[in-house]
Amino acid sequence: MRIRITLNRALRQSITMRLQQADRSGAIRLIKRIHALLALIDEGKTVKEVAEFFKLGEQTVRDYLNEFCRRREASLSYKRPPGRPAKLTKSQRKELKELIEAGPEAAGYSSACWSAVIIQDLMGVRFGVTYHPRYICMLLDQIGFSFQKARFVSDHLDKAARLQWRSELWPQIRKLAKTKNALILFGDEASFAQWGSLSYTWAPKGQQPTVKTSGKRKAYKGFGLIAFGTCQLFWKAHTGRFNSDRYAAFLTEVLDQTHQHLILIQDGARYHTSKVMQFFFAQHATRLSVFQLLAYLPDFNPIEKFWKNVKKEATHLKYFPTFDKLVSAVDQTLLTFSQLPSAILSVMSSYCESLGAPA
Repeated sequence: MRIRITLNRALRQSITMRLQQADRSGAIRLIKRIHALLALIDEGKTVKEVAEFFKLGEQTVRDYLNEFCRRREASLSYKRPPGRPAKLTKSQRKELKELIEAGPEAAGYSSACWSAVIIQDLMGVRFGVTYHPRYICMLLDQIGFSFQKARFVSDHLDKAARLQWRSELWPQIRKLAKTKNALILFGDEASFAQWGSLSYTWAPKGQQPTVKTSGKRKAYKGFGLIAFGTCQLFWKAHTGRFNSDRYAAFLTEVLDQTHQHLILIQDGARYHTSKVMQFFFAQHATRLSVFQLLAYLPDFNPIEKFWKNVKKEATHLKYFPTFDKLVSAVDQTLLTFSQLPSAILSVMSSYCESLGAPA
């Protein structure tokens, strides 16, 4: 059945004004309602045709028409349907925070990454509340969340070992250092590739930053030690492989540069624990005490963070057309850091905070 209704000039102007108001306010439902009515009245479309085109139920279209015939332009308004207010209560915010911390998979989603759209769906399903994704980001900021890159954590991390280090081994090392008036040294190695290293930086939207690279695999390598409490840095760089002979030569230089007893904390790399090194440590037992950092505890070695800071300054987003350019950049950065106790102090402060111990 086709509808035949004639609109006078005043009524048409009123409808046009209502349509403009709906467009400015973003009232999508009202815009669709007015266009559906105009399709019925001006274009002579059937109820079925209008319903299919606007993806509405036929009864909904009939209701639009009946209401318009009864109330004219007064029917062209949209009121939010009654129900739960479009905001979260205090208890719902707390529950939302717990759900987000548990992760999307725990909430039944296939993705392991939260996005504003997924959280929007979660809020609709759990609380019957609808937020625009833009306001969801503001809400997340208010309840203590930020959009950030995740990091890997080994599934081998041993909580018991971590507790043992914090509560037993570390106090034992501090006590030994006090007894012998010793210097506590944290050791580790780092490798700097000629092809450079990537990092985050600000750039125009839609334009991913690019960095030239030589593509060469050659690397500049270095041994390092930082002293707990005194902010001293000992380092030695080379172009060959890490091995026990080079490690022993480096430690010999450090022994020659110091007069105190040294307490060396090292990881379990093979060239640290080889027969060559066992013999070396036995020879220098009067000056050198060695403690092995327990497996899977890299965050308990503050020099790890120091090497990251060196790479950030020396190689991140930089182009090295020649190996000499790389060597110069790394050497200059290490020299600068060795003359800046604050650079070592900041690393140590973070480490001591994680242990709950004063620097």
